[in-house]
Amino acid sequence: MDLRCVLLPGNPSCQGCPHAIGLKALSVLENPIVVVPAGCTTIIAGFNPKQSIDLPVVHVPFASAPAVACGLSKAYDNVVVWMGDGATDIGFSTLSGSAIRNDNILVVVSDNEAYMNTGIQMSGTTFWKAKTTTTPAGKREEKKDLALIMLMHRIPYVATASVGYMRDFVRKVKKASKIKGFKFIHLHSPCPPGWRFDSSKTVEVARMAVKSGAWILWEYDGSFRITGMSRMFRDKSKRIPLTEYLRVQGRFKGLTEEDVRTIEERIDEVWKLLDVLENTINKA
Repeated sequence: MDLRCVLLPGNPSCQGCPHAIGLKALSVLENPIVVVPAGCTTIIAGFNPKQSIDLPVVHVPFASAPAVACGLSKAYDNVVVWMGDGATDIGFSTLSGSAIRNDNILVVVSDNEAYMNTGIQMSGTTFWKAKTTTTPAGKREEKKDLALIMLMHRIPYVATASVGYMRDFVRKVKKASKIKGFKFIHLHSPCPPGWRFDSSKTVEVARMAVKSGAWILWEYDGSFRITGMSRMFRDKSKRIPLTEYLRVQGRFKGLTEEDVRTIEERIDEVWKLLDVLENTINKA
């Protein structure tokens, strides 16, 4: 897999930044234009003439990325929205509207499960029981499943991916780029400072999420399927213990056995729901 590094030397990304890893996948697209709302990637990119991303980048306010991308798609073929989970929270109305219109854009949500750029506050996708600056005792609210929400918009392509499995992510980016209409990829992006793990372990932590069953790789293009390494871990007996994934992250420090059981139950519920979707959609 020959990926070009789209970040130029001297960029201000944190060591081990998952966005820096994931952005490489855009190098497989022909002449993409990247729309970036406020967030970590805004800081990483910088501004012309000292921009750090070696692609055309349009910086926009938090809530407007899909709307701006819609306009650009009238003149350009490969328009990509690269946004975080925070911008997805704040800009969900424009995201949903773009999906309903079936705009010809690709949206990638690089999800590090909190508002990292502004101080590690809880977002809608923050993991159950995770500590943030606004949930110091651990998150009690539900975890939003963006990919499933977008699937319910009946758009032509939805997938999940991980910076730990770039071949799977790149394949999905390539596939999405060849489909007309609204495409959505939910990218799991572990954040070293926000999740409190060593910056050398970003890929390892991302892979542990998949191997423990906590992050599930799947794809919808008219039919629904579990993809990549997640196919192996449909069998729960083949997964690594969930505690191995949780204990490498400082944000889960102090979890009780009951907390872990609760998280396991929530993960099992997601797997069951995906099984139902696969059986229902593919038999329709």
